[in-house]
Amino acid sequence: VRLQVQNVEKPLYRGTFHCFQSIIKQESAFGLYKGIGSPMMGLTFINALVFGVQGNTLRALGKDTPLNQFLAGSAAGAIQCIICCPMELAKTRMQLQGTGEYKLKTKNYKNSLDCLIKIYQKEGVRGINRGMVSTFIRETPSFGFYFLTYDCMTRYLGCEAEDSYVIPKLLFSGGMSGIVSWLSTYPVDVIKSRLQADGVGGVTQYNGILDCIRKSYHEEGWRVFTRGLTSTLLRAFPVNAATFATVTVFLMYMKSEDNLHEREPGPVIQQPSSL
Repeated sequence: VRLQVQNVEKPLYRGTFHCFQSIIKQESAFGLYKGIGSPMMGLTFINALVFGVQGNTLRALGKDTPLNQFLAGSAAGAIQCIICCPMELAKTRMQLQGTGEYKLKTKNYKNSLDCLIKIYQKEGVRGINRGMVSTFIRETPSFGFYFLTYDCMTRYLGCEAEDSYVIPKLLFSGGMSGIVSWLSTYPVDVIKSRLQADGVGGVTQYNGILDCIRKSYHEEGWRVFTRGLTSTLLRAFPVNAATFATVTVFLMYMKSEDNLHEREPGPVIQQPSSL
């Protein structure tokens, strides 16, 4: 977020690792966890919603084809924007608060919840949904590629319940799914971050998505749309590896429990993604 929104004329950070070092040096290690309250509150609901909607949509579509995997993932991505947008707004505002300060001189928000409450009091429902359109544009195709990549990877690697290497295969498949999903829509994420951060210092720069794209490109060139990509990909692999592997292993375990109770013959699971 800080790399995405920093002023190009007076940049605070030269890159991912310099940003990491600067935050620790200037704000202590706790600076790396600013805004953590928002994801802690929202990610449980987001993941439950995403995997629930994706699974039910795939069943409704009938056949487990690559196209249906993409459509089911896109539907899940679109619906979870309701939670994702306000959550990321609070996270962005909290992460930008007190940049470069060891002890905050001015503290606008006590925590993520307080941040959303104050934004709502000042700007109403529209305020807490700032960046909703850009979030929707990002999340819909992103989650389509997310589930499509995972489906293709698990099929290619042959992820079967009996396989002794199923966990490493699931971790790798999930990690690659996260990388592909972020690469597919990353420029939109830069625009979303800039729109949600707009007005933090009391000055509003952008009138909307197109205005933000035009001004950002005019001032910084095409590279502006890749700002922070390295740190995003470094985060994406382990996070999504853990997420997908956990969900799949849990579903495999529940399926095996059902099979034991029902005494059904045959393999426990044919494809993790088909669950």
